[in-house]
Amino acid sequence: MDTVSAFVTLFVVVDPIGLGPIFLALTQRYPLPARSAIALEACVIAFAILAGAALFGQWLLSSLGISIAAFRIAGGLLLFALAFEMVFDRRQSRKEESPEEEPPHPGAFPLAIPLLAGPGAITASVLLGGNAEGGLPALGLLLAVIAAVLLLAYLVFRLTPLMEKLLGRRGQVVFGRLLGVILAALAVQYIADGFSALRG
Repeated sequence: MDTVSAFVTLFVVVDPIGLGPIFLALTQRYPLPARSAIALEACVIAFAILAGAALFGQWLLSSLGISIAAFRIAGGLLLFALAFEMVFDRRQSRKEESPEEEPPHPGAFPLAIPLLAGPGAITASVLLGGNAEGGLPALGLLLAVIAAVLLLAYLVFRLTPLMEKLLGRRGQVVFGRLLGVILAALAVQYIADGFSALRG
């Protein structure tokens, strides 16, 4: 396994830099300590998912009869539901109607999955794990590559308060709605890719 190639592949697929604004939009109502905890939780969960995909992905998917195409469609539907709430600010409406309830925690969903550990990242991990020649040392290097990419994502998430100061309150509202539209388009792309793979 080419370590540099594996890193570039996962870095491009996970896109930790591009997820920074999305993290800000999803966590803007949380205090800074909670954001740090959410960022850490999301990256740890994503590492567990991608590491598991690299080690056991091919065996598990074939055993359950689940295709990556079906996973793409499911992830796209879930992501679209979240994007709809971001665009129309349904989460804030629910919060105002039930102030005593804790807001939904975005660490596991949608940050860890399907944003960090999405269908593309899981597919890449499965393929890289299957192509890892050299046994345990090669798999260990692959796990280190996954950890490095997610560490970069964590650092990007921790730097989002600087972006928040630059945008201001009004800018955050506009930016959050815009990102909701972008997430909706990403979700539709996931679904379209899944159906294309099923037909192909």
